[in-house]
Amino acid sequence: MNPTIRPLLTLVLLLCGAAASAQSPQDAATDTTTAALPGDSVYQLDARAIDTQGRLLRWSDLRGQPQLVSMFYANCHLMCPLIIENAKAVRKQLPEAERQRLGVAMISLDPKRDTPAALAEVARNHRTPEDWRFLRPAPDDVPGLASVLDVRYRFREDGSINHTSVLVLLDAQGRILARSEVVGAAPDPAFLAQVRAALAAAN
Repeated sequence: MNPTIRPLLTLVLLLCGAAASAQSPQDAATDTTTAALPGDSVYQLDARAIDTQGRLLRWSDLRGQPQLVSMFYANCHLMCPLIIENAKAVRKQLPEAERQRLGVAMISLDPKRDTPAALAEVARNHRTPEDWRFLRPAPDDVPGLASVLDVRYRFREDGSINHTSVLVLLDAQGRILARSEVVGAAPDPAFLAQVRAALAAAN
């Protein structure tokens, strides 16, 4: 090969390699959200929500650590407070290091009334940890979220909502690992064991 051509060929190969490995920000976002999710992940659902600070996030933004998830509404004065207290009791039974690795998300069934301010008030009244998420989904996304979490609900004429009172345990990729029907503030020991196992597996 002509010695004067070799440096030019080397440069062309390096540039082609860099182009092949380059990735646009949009492609990168796809890889870290939808493309890498397992097929049975609840995060496959394309849904949006607003947190108590008014920040918009995607449902799939919860991925990355095991999560306790439930659906509730702020004007509920019977089962919804028990759901929150049950989740707090689960967390309290964990060592401090494990508490930091378990996310908690409470999702409103009533986004028309559950403003970020209303959800923030619920969080304050129950003295929940600052890293817990109280989320107001878009109204059109509520049925989909309820479906993937197997939460049944029905609005009543008086404005209350009949709904499944449950905590759902998700792994870091959004696969459902366990469910606990909430009947009181004390956590189910079997469910607590499953939470611990999920945290150990994610470590």
